[in-house]
Amino acid sequence: MADQIKTDQIKVLMVDDEKRFRDTTKKILEKKGFETILAENGEDALEKLSQDPDVVILDIKMPGIDGHQTLAQIKKRIPDLPVIMLTGHGDKPSAREALVKGAFDYLSKPCDIDLLAAKIKEAYQIKDKSAIREERSVASVMIPISEYTIIDESKTIQEAISELKKSFVVKMATNHLMETGHRSILVMNQRDQIEGILTIKDLLEMIMPQYLSAPKPSLADTIEYSPMFWKGMFSFGVRDIANKPISEVMSPSPAAIDGRASLMEAAYLMLYQNQRRLLVNILNRPVGIVREQDLFFEMERVLNY
Repeated sequence: MADQIKTDQIKVLMVDDEKRFRDTTKKILEKKGFETILAENGEDALEKLSQDPDVVILDIKMPGIDGHQTLAQIKKRIPDLPVIMLTGHGDKPSAREALVKGAFDYLSKPCDIDLLAAKIKEAYQIKDKSAIREERSVASVMIPISEYTIIDESKTIQEAISELKKSFVVKMATNHLMETGHRSILVMNQRDQIEGILTIKDLLEMIMPQYLSAPKPSLADTIEYSPMFWKGMFSFGVRDIANKPISEVMSPSPAAIDGRASLMEAAYLMLYQNQRRLLVNILNRPVGIVREQDLFFEMERVLNY
């Protein structure tokens, strides 16, 4: 598996025009055992391909020849060299273009260093054509936290519904389009910790009048199915909960799984703990969400690989 690879086997070419970011990332990667070569722009990166890097980390926006042009030149010279693109938070379409043009993956800046290290190891493993291709890890198919909708627990249901609707707009995830939206919002407390999750099911349960689940007199069974019984009930229920705080409605935080775990472990937890999504941790810090549809997308990828 990717996490079993020795990092001192891996030579990384780090390409970024921001000196502080470049130097800081080099120090951290070298502490993790990676041999790291630095390049300050695309032209410099192309020259340093002669040092035989195993993986390239390439910023998209740079003066001179940008990341897209540099990627094209790298792929022309060394087609099998994996390239991980770095992009700003507002530049997802550009990252999607890079994936189409042959980038291995992309991460948003500032990126989680543990996630970056995992991606480097995965890229190195896939580069080794002599090795048997291993299954991808949970971290490889998850939706990064930066891509997920997060809201403060003090916000109202009305505000949450507005934010949740935005998630149904087609968005770019690390490896595929999030065509189905989140169907949920992560709820953050005042200590910047994930306190719970708000799902559409939670909202539907909240608008249900309590008496519908209470013991009914015999007459209720006939009345409740008449058109008059149901009329206006949905709209009233929605308006009734609009100003309630999310904390009154949300479900507990999803079950957690380590980002290095296998996809079968994720499938097992979802199935036997009745979870549709799992919180992904690396070194006990949340870095993403893996959903049932992410595992479905991976099923399709495996069959077409």
